[in-house]
Amino acid sequence: MYKICYKTELCVGKGALQQLSHYKNEHILVVADPFLKKSGQLDAILANLDASNEIVVFTDIVPDPPIETVVAGIQSAGDSPISMVLSVGGGSAIDASKAMYYFAKKQGAFQDALLVAIPTTSGTGSEVTDFSVITDAEKGTKYPLVTSEILPDVAILDADLVLSLPSNITADTGMDVLTHAIEAYVSTKATDFSDALAEKAIKLVFEYLPRAYKDGQDVEAREKMHAASTLAGMAFNTASLGVNHSLAHAAGAKFHVPHGRLNSILMTHVIQYNANVSLSNRGRQAPDKAVAGRYQAIAKLLGCSASSPILGVRQLTDAIRKLQRKLDMPLSLRDYGVAPDAFAQHKTEISQAALRDGCTVTNPRVPTAEELLGVLENAF
Repeated sequence: MYKICYKTELCVGKGALQQLSHYKNEHILVVADPFLKKSGQLDAILANLDASNEIVVFTDIVPDPPIETVVAGIQSAGDSPISMVLSVGGGSAIDASKAMYYFAKKQGAFQDALLVAIPTTSGTGSEVTDFSVITDAEKGTKYPLVTSEILPDVAILDADLVLSLPSNITADTGMDVLTHAIEAYVSTKATDFSDALAEKAIKLVFEYLPRAYKDGQDVEAREKMHAASTLAGMAFNTASLGVNHSLAHAAGAKFHVPHGRLNSILMTHVIQYNANVSLSNRGRQAPDKAVAGRYQAIAKLLGCSASSPILGVRQLTDAIRKLQRKLDMPLSLRDYGVAPDAFAQHKTEISQAALRDGCTVTNPRVPTAEELLGVLENAF
Protein backbone atom coordinates (compact mmCIF):
# COMPACT_ATOMS: atom_id res chain seq x y z
CA MET A 1 0.00 0.00 0.00
CA TYR A 2 1.06 3.57 -0.61
CA LYS A 3 -0.54 6.95 0.02
CA ILE A 4 -0.56 9.98 -2.23
CA CYS A 5 -1.71 13.47 -1.31
CA TYR A 6 -2.08 16.23 -3.89
CA LYS A 7 -2.82 18.96 -1.39
CA THR A 8 -1.85 22.08 -3.32
CA GLU A 9 -4.61 24.02 -5.07
CA LEU A 10 -3.35 25.05 -8.50
CA CYS A 11 -4.39 28.31 -10.15
CA VAL A 12 -3.21 27.91 -13.75
CA GLY A 13 -3.15 30.00 -16.90
CA LYS A 14 -3.46 33.56 -18.08
CA GLY A 15 -4.81 35.81 -15.36
CA ALA A 16 -3.99 33.31 -12.58
CA LEU A 17 -2.56 36.17 -10.50
CA GLN A 18 -6.13 37.38 -9.97
CA GLN A 19 -6.29 34.70 -7.27
CA LEU A 20 -4.46 37.18 -5.04
CA SER A 21 -7.45 39.52 -5.09
CA HIS A 22 -9.45 36.98 -3.05
CA TYR A 23 -7.23 37.39 0.01
CA LYS A 24 -8.46 40.14 2.34
CA ASN A 25 -7.53 41.36 5.84
CA GLU A 26 -4.46 39.14 5.92
CA HIS A 27 -1.09 39.82 7.55
CA ILE A 28 1.25 38.70 4.78
CA LEU A 29 4.98 37.96 4.85
CA VAL A 30 6.15 38.23 1.23
CA VAL A 31 9.40 36.38 0.50
CA ALA A 32 10.77 37.27 -2.92
CA ASP A 33 13.87 37.30 -5.09
CA PRO A 34 15.58 40.73 -4.85
CA PHE A 35 15.71 41.31 -8.61
CA LEU A 36 11.90 41.13 -8.71
CA LYS A 37 11.83 44.12 -6.37
CA LYS A 38 14.44 46.03 -8.37
CA SER A 39 12.70 45.38 -11.68
CA GLY A 40 9.31 46.45 -10.39
CA GLN A 41 7.81 43.03 -11.18
CA LEU A 42 7.14 42.31 -7.51
CA ASP A 43 5.15 45.54 -7.10
CA ALA A 44 3.11 44.63 -10.19
CA ILE A 45 2.35 41.20 -8.70
CA LEU A 46 1.46 42.54 -5.28
CA ALA A 47 -0.84 45.14 -6.87
CA ASN A 48 -3.30 42.25 -7.26
CA LEU A 49 -3.69 42.10 -3.47
CA ASP A 50 -6.60 43.90 -1.81
CA ALA A 51 -5.74 47.11 0.07
CA SER A 52 -7.09 45.61 3.31
CA ASN A 53 -4.02 43.37 3.65
CA GLU A 54 -0.97 44.28 5.74
CA ILE A 55 2.28 43.35 4.02
CA VAL A 56 5.88 42.80 5.16
CA VAL A 57 8.34 42.25 2.28
CA PHE A 58 11.57 40.27 2.69
CA THR A 59 13.88 40.14 -0.34
CA ASP A 60 17.29 39.23 1.11
CA ILE A 61 17.28 35.96 -0.82
CA VAL A 62 20.45 34.45 -2.28
CA PRO A 63 20.97 31.22 -4.28
CA ASP A 64 21.17 28.12 -2.10
CA PRO A 65 19.64 30.04 0.85
CA PRO A 66 21.66 29.65 4.05
CA ILE A 67 20.23 29.11 7.52
CA GLU A 68 20.91 32.78 8.35
CA THR A 69 18.51 33.86 5.59
CA VAL A 70 15.75 31.73 7.07
CA VAL A 71 16.27 33.26 10.50
CA ALA A 72 16.37 36.80 9.08
CA GLY A 73 13.15 36.22 7.17
CA ILE A 74 11.30 35.09 10.28
CA GLN A 75 12.65 38.04 12.25
CA SER A 76 11.59 40.51 9.53
CA ALA A 77 7.96 39.83 10.43
CA GLY A 78 8.56 41.30 13.87
CA ASP A 79 5.53 40.96 16.13
CA SER A 80 3.11 40.95 13.22
CA PRO A 81 0.62 38.03 13.48
CA ILE A 82 1.42 36.52 10.10
CA SER A 83 -1.57 34.75 8.53
CA MET A 84 -0.03 34.13 5.10
CA VAL A 85 3.45 33.47 3.76
CA LEU A 86 3.55 34.42 0.08
CA SER A 87 6.66 33.35 -1.82
CA VAL A 88 7.44 34.86 -5.21
CA GLY A 89 10.44 33.79 -7.28
CA GLY A 90 12.56 30.81 -8.20
CA GLY A 91 13.44 27.76 -6.17
CA SER A 92 15.64 29.64 -3.71
CA ALA A 93 12.87 32.07 -2.71
CA ILE A 94 10.25 29.34 -2.43
CA ASP A 95 12.59 27.00 -0.53
CA ALA A 96 13.52 29.79 1.88
CA SER A 97 9.88 30.71 2.49
CA LYS A 98 8.97 27.09 3.16
CA ALA A 99 11.78 26.80 5.71
CA MET A 100 10.71 30.09 7.35
CA TYR A 101 7.14 28.82 7.52
CA TYR A 102 8.25 25.53 9.08
CA PHE A 103 10.62 26.90 11.70
CA ALA A 104 8.36 29.81 12.65
CA LYS A 105 5.54 27.37 13.34
CA LYS A 106 7.89 25.31 15.49
CA GLN A 107 8.54 28.49 17.49
CA GLY A 108 4.81 29.12 17.96
CA ALA A 109 4.44 31.78 15.24
CA PHE A 110 2.59 31.63 11.88
CA GLN A 111 0.41 28.93 13.45
CA ASP A 112 -2.60 29.14 11.13
CA ALA A 113 -0.82 30.78 8.22
CA LEU A 114 -1.56 29.92 4.61
CA LEU A 115 1.45 29.09 2.42
CA VAL A 116 1.12 30.41 -1.14
CA ALA A 117 3.77 30.05 -3.86
CA ILE A 118 4.14 31.96 -7.13
CA PRO A 119 7.01 30.52 -9.21
CA THR A 120 8.77 32.88 -11.60
CA THR A 121 10.94 30.15 -13.14
CA SER A 122 9.91 26.87 -14.75
CA GLY A 123 12.20 24.42 -13.02
CA THR A 124 12.16 23.47 -9.37
CA GLY A 125 8.55 22.40 -8.93
CA SER A 126 8.97 23.64 -5.36
CA GLU A 127 5.45 25.05 -5.43
CA VAL A 128 4.03 21.51 -5.20
CA THR A 129 6.63 19.66 -3.12
CA ASP A 130 7.31 19.06 0.55
CA PHE A 131 11.05 19.57 -0.03
CA SER A 132 13.19 22.56 0.91
CA VAL A 133 16.99 22.65 0.57
CA ILE A 134 18.89 24.92 2.96
CA THR A 135 22.65 25.49 3.03
CA ASP A 136 25.08 25.61 5.93
CA ALA A 137 27.50 28.12 4.40
CA GLU A 138 30.23 27.47 6.99
CA LYS A 139 30.29 23.73 6.38
CA GLY A 140 29.53 24.01 2.65
CA THR A 141 26.72 21.48 3.06
CA LYS A 142 23.15 21.39 1.78
CA TYR A 143 20.43 20.05 4.08
CA PRO A 144 17.11 18.89 2.63
CA LEU A 145 14.06 19.60 4.79
CA VAL A 146 11.38 17.04 3.90
CA THR A 147 7.96 17.23 5.51
CA SER A 148 4.37 17.51 4.34
CA GLU A 149 4.05 20.51 6.65
CA ILE A 150 5.79 22.70 4.05
CA LEU A 151 3.69 21.64 1.05
CA PRO A 152 2.16 24.92 -0.21
CA ASP A 153 -1.59 25.32 0.16
CA VAL A 154 -1.89 27.27 -3.10
CA ALA A 155 0.34 27.60 -6.16
CA ILE A 156 -0.31 30.32 -8.73
CA LEU A 157 1.05 29.37 -12.15
CA ASP A 158 1.00 32.37 -14.49
CA ALA A 159 3.35 31.89 -17.45
CA ASP A 160 3.41 35.65 -18.09
CA LEU A 161 5.86 35.83 -15.18
CA VAL A 162 8.51 33.81 -17.05
CA LEU A 163 8.36 35.53 -20.45
CA SER A 164 11.39 37.69 -19.63
CA LEU A 165 13.47 34.86 -18.13
CA PRO A 166 17.01 34.92 -19.64
CA SER A 167 17.85 32.08 -22.02
CA ASN A 168 20.58 30.58 -19.80
CA ILE A 169 18.20 30.37 -16.83
CA THR A 170 15.50 28.96 -19.12
CA ALA A 171 17.94 26.19 -20.09
CA ASP A 172 19.14 25.50 -16.55
CA THR A 173 15.68 25.34 -15.01
CA GLY A 174 14.30 23.34 -17.93
CA MET A 175 16.97 20.67 -17.53
CA ASP A 176 16.14 20.57 -13.83
CA VAL A 177 12.57 19.69 -14.82
CA LEU A 178 13.86 16.87 -17.01
CA THR A 179 16.04 15.52 -14.20
CA HIS A 180 13.09 15.55 -11.78
CA ALA A 181 10.91 13.65 -14.22
CA ILE A 182 13.48 11.02 -15.23
CA GLU A 183 14.60 10.37 -11.66
CA ALA A 184 10.99 10.06 -10.48
CA TYR A 185 10.30 7.62 -13.31
CA VAL A 186 13.12 5.22 -12.35
CA SER A 187 12.78 5.72 -8.57
CA THR A 188 12.19 2.68 -6.40
CA LYS A 189 9.04 4.47 -5.16
CA ALA A 190 7.62 5.10 -8.64
CA THR A 191 3.90 4.37 -9.07
CA ASP A 192 1.41 4.47 -11.91
CA PHE A 193 0.46 7.97 -10.75
CA SER A 194 4.00 9.38 -10.64
CA ASP A 195 4.78 7.65 -13.95
CA ALA A 196 1.92 9.43 -15.69
CA LEU A 197 3.07 12.81 -14.39
CA ALA A 198 6.72 12.15 -15.25
CA GLU A 199 5.97 10.88 -18.75
CA LYS A 200 3.98 14.01 -19.63
CA ALA A 201 6.66 16.28 -18.18
CA ILE A 202 9.41 14.53 -20.21
CA LYS A 203 7.49 14.89 -23.46
CA LEU A 204 6.78 18.56 -22.79
CA VAL A 205 10.44 19.32 -22.03
CA PHE A 206 11.78 17.77 -25.23
CA GLU A 207 9.14 19.50 -27.33
CA TYR A 208 8.95 22.94 -25.76
CA LEU A 209 12.21 23.69 -23.93
CA PRO A 210 14.19 24.36 -27.14
CA ARG A 211 11.42 26.71 -28.26
CA ALA A 212 11.36 28.61 -24.97
CA TYR A 213 15.15 28.85 -25.05
CA LYS A 214 15.20 30.16 -28.61
CA ASP A 215 12.35 32.65 -28.14
CA GLY A 216 11.45 33.69 -24.61
CA GLN A 217 8.30 35.38 -25.88
CA ASP A 218 6.91 32.10 -27.25
CA VAL A 219 3.88 32.10 -24.96
CA GLU A 220 2.81 28.54 -25.76
CA ALA A 221 6.29 27.16 -25.02
CA ARG A 222 6.46 29.12 -21.77
CA GLU A 223 3.05 27.86 -20.65
CA LYS A 224 3.96 24.25 -21.47
CA MET A 225 7.28 24.46 -19.60
CA HIS A 226 5.55 26.04 -16.60
CA ALA A 227 3.15 23.08 -16.58
CA ALA A 228 6.00 20.60 -17.08
CA SER A 229 7.80 21.97 -14.04
CA THR A 230 4.76 21.48 -11.82
CA LEU A 231 3.99 18.03 -13.25
CA ALA A 232 7.57 16.89 -12.58
CA GLY A 233 7.38 18.37 -9.09
CA MET A 234 4.23 16.40 -8.36
CA ALA A 235 5.92 13.26 -9.71
CA PHE A 236 9.01 13.45 -7.56
CA ASN A 237 7.08 14.63 -4.52
CA THR A 238 5.53 11.17 -4.37
CA ALA A 239 8.31 9.06 -5.94
CA SER A 240 11.36 11.02 -4.73
CA LEU A 241 14.61 11.31 -6.70
CA GLY A 242 18.01 9.61 -6.99
CA VAL A 243 21.76 10.06 -7.07
CA ASN A 244 21.64 12.65 -9.83
CA HIS A 245 20.25 15.04 -7.23
CA SER A 246 22.36 13.60 -4.41
CA LEU A 247 25.53 14.41 -6.34
CA ALA A 248 24.15 17.78 -7.45
CA HIS A 249 23.34 18.77 -3.86
CA ALA A 250 26.83 17.83 -2.66
CA ALA A 251 28.77 19.19 -5.64
CA GLY A 252 26.69 22.35 -5.84
CA ALA A 253 27.62 23.27 -2.29
CA LYS A 254 31.31 23.06 -3.22
CA PHE A 255 31.48 24.32 -6.81
CA HIS A 256 28.47 26.69 -6.90
CA VAL A 257 27.32 25.54 -10.32
CA PRO A 258 23.65 26.45 -10.94
CA HIS A 259 21.55 23.50 -9.77
CA GLY A 260 19.81 22.72 -13.06
CA ARG A 261 23.04 23.04 -15.02
CA LEU A 262 24.79 20.67 -12.62
CA ASN A 263 21.95 18.17 -12.91
CA SER A 264 22.28 18.37 -16.69
CA ILE A 265 26.03 17.71 -16.59
CA LEU A 266 25.54 14.65 -14.39
CA MET A 267 22.46 13.23 -16.13
CA THR A 268 23.84 10.95 -18.84
CA HIS A 269 26.55 9.62 -16.53
CA VAL A 270 23.99 8.75 -13.85
CA ILE A 271 21.76 7.01 -16.41
CA GLN A 272 24.73 4.99 -17.63
CA TYR A 273 25.66 4.04 -14.06
CA ASN A 274 22.12 3.14 -12.96
CA ALA A 275 21.51 0.93 -15.99
CA ASN A 276 25.07 -0.48 -15.95
CA VAL A 277 25.27 0.25 -19.66
CA SER A 278 28.39 1.62 -21.32
CA LEU A 279 27.85 4.32 -23.92
CA SER A 280 30.55 2.73 -26.09
CA ASN A 281 30.40 -0.58 -27.90
CA ARG A 282 33.55 -1.91 -26.28
CA GLY A 283 33.44 -4.88 -23.93
CA ARG A 284 30.72 -7.24 -22.74
CA GLN A 285 28.02 -5.76 -20.56
CA ALA A 286 25.57 -7.12 -18.04
CA PRO A 287 22.97 -4.38 -17.84
CA ASP A 288 20.44 -4.13 -15.06
CA LYS A 289 17.51 -5.16 -17.24
CA ALA A 290 14.82 -3.75 -14.95
CA VAL A 291 16.42 -0.33 -14.64
CA ALA A 292 17.58 -0.20 -18.25
CA GLY A 293 14.04 -1.18 -19.22
CA ARG A 294 12.69 1.92 -17.51
CA TYR A 295 15.08 4.12 -19.46
CA GLN A 296 14.13 2.16 -22.59
CA ALA A 297 10.49 3.11 -21.97
CA ILE A 298 11.46 6.79 -21.84
CA ALA A 299 13.36 6.45 -25.11
CA LYS A 300 10.29 4.90 -26.74
CA LEU A 301 8.18 7.74 -25.36
CA LEU A 302 10.46 10.12 -27.26
CA GLY A 303 9.99 8.21 -30.51
CA CYS A 304 13.21 6.18 -30.48
CA SER A 305 13.18 2.58 -31.71
CA ALA A 306 14.69 1.35 -28.40
CA SER A 307 14.46 -2.26 -29.53
CA SER A 308 16.46 -3.47 -26.51
CA PRO A 309 17.21 -2.08 -23.04
CA ILE A 310 20.83 -1.34 -23.98
CA LEU A 311 19.82 0.43 -27.18
CA GLY A 312 17.13 2.31 -25.29
CA VAL A 313 19.67 3.65 -22.79
CA ARG A 314 22.02 4.72 -25.57
CA GLN A 315 19.26 6.39 -27.59
CA LEU A 316 17.99 8.21 -24.50
CA THR A 317 21.44 9.55 -23.65
CA ASP A 318 21.91 10.55 -27.30
CA ALA A 319 18.60 12.44 -27.17
CA ILE A 320 19.66 14.22 -23.98
CA ARG A 321 23.00 15.19 -25.51
CA LYS A 322 21.20 16.55 -28.58
CA LEU A 323 18.93 18.60 -26.33
CA GLN A 324 21.90 19.91 -24.35
CA ARG A 325 23.58 21.05 -27.56
CA LYS A 326 20.42 22.89 -28.61
CA LEU A 327 20.55 24.71 -25.28
CA ASP A 328 24.29 25.46 -25.48
CA MET A 329 24.83 23.59 -22.22
CA PRO A 330 28.28 22.52 -20.94
CA LEU A 331 28.68 18.76 -21.07
CA SER A 332 31.21 18.44 -18.23
CA LEU A 333 32.27 20.15 -15.03
CA ARG A 334 35.50 21.09 -16.75
CA ASP A 335 33.55 22.72 -19.60
CA TYR A 336 31.66 24.76 -17.02
CA GLY A 337 34.90 26.00 -15.50
CA VAL A 338 35.49 23.85 -12.42
CA ALA A 339 39.25 23.82 -11.92
CA PRO A 340 41.03 20.44 -11.81
CA ASP A 341 42.68 21.20 -8.45
CA ALA A 342 39.34 22.21 -6.88
CA PHE A 343 37.75 19.05 -8.25
CA ALA A 344 40.55 16.87 -6.88
CA GLN A 345 40.27 18.58 -3.50
CA HIS A 346 36.54 18.01 -3.04
CA LYS A 347 35.58 14.96 -5.10
CA THR A 348 35.89 12.36 -2.34
CA GLU A 349 33.99 14.49 0.16
CA ILE A 350 31.27 15.09 -2.44
CA SER A 351 30.82 11.38 -3.15
CA GLN A 352 30.58 10.60 0.56
CA ALA A 353 28.06 13.39 1.15
CA ALA A 354 26.01 12.21 -1.83
CA LEU A 355 25.87 8.69 -0.38
CA ARG A 356 24.28 10.15 2.79
CA ASP A 357 21.81 12.34 0.87
CA GLY A 358 18.14 11.44 1.30
CA CYS A 359 17.61 11.17 -2.45
CA THR A 360 20.03 8.23 -2.64
CA VAL A 361 17.58 6.02 -0.75
CA THR A 362 15.22 5.79 -3.74
CA ASN A 363 17.87 5.51 -6.46
CA PRO A 364 17.23 2.40 -8.60
CA ARG A 365 20.78 1.12 -8.05
CA VAL A 366 22.27 0.95 -4.55
CA PRO A 367 25.59 2.78 -4.80
CA THR A 368 28.82 2.86 -2.86
CA ALA A 369 30.81 6.02 -2.27
CA GLU A 370 33.44 4.70 -4.68
CA GLU A 371 30.85 4.21 -7.42
CA LEU A 372 29.49 7.72 -6.91
CA LEU A 373 33.04 9.01 -7.13
CA GLY A 374 33.33 7.23 -10.46
CA VAL A 375 30.16 8.92 -11.77
CA LEU A 376 31.49 12.28 -10.63
CA GLU A 377 34.86 11.70 -12.29
CA ASN A 378 33.14 10.73 -15.55
CA ALA A 379 31.20 14.00 -15.38
CA PHE A 380 34.40 16.01 -14.92
